[in-house]
Amino acid sequence: MEKPTICALNGAAAGYGMDTALGCDIRIMSESAKLAAAFVKRGIVPESGGTWFLPRMLGWAKAAEIIFTGRTLSAKESLDMGLTNHVVPDAELMSRARALAAEIASNAPLAVQSAKRMMRVGLSENFNDHVHVHHVFLQLLPLMRTQDFREGLASFLEKRPADFKGR
Repeated sequence: MEKPTICALNGAAAGYGMDTALGCDIRIMSESAKLAAAFVKRGIVPESGGTWFLPRMLGWAKAAEIIFTGRTLSAKESLDMGLTNHVVPDAELMSRARALAAEIASNAPLAVQSAKRMMRVGLSENFNDHVHVHHVFLQLLPLMRTQDFREGLASFLEKRPADFKGR
């Protein structure tokens, strides 16, 4: 998916629910929320992405500990490990998620999508290949032809908020 995804977790995300949450770009958890990699406690393996997401997010040893133990992580533990971006009071979860979504949506949509695309590609490349001019130009040149690019420059020069249209 090229559009940014934000997961607002307000309860327990176990098994497939945890893997779905980890597949989102940004996660915000309420203080009472939990992530549970309980697959091995049920006699199965993470079949929905957990074995792909966790080692990339945490490194091998931390991912192995979570997956092999089937441990349930509190929101604070998830934050400390880097599995969630923010932990907020339960009553503030949706307002914080909407505020973050609005902040992202205020930017040039085509540029945000392109940035996400570049980040995904970068997961499977070394640094030199990733920053090679070819990759940059494949994303940058089309953006420089958009109305949003012109609006971004104009708003900067005029010291005003941009009004992007996704064109």
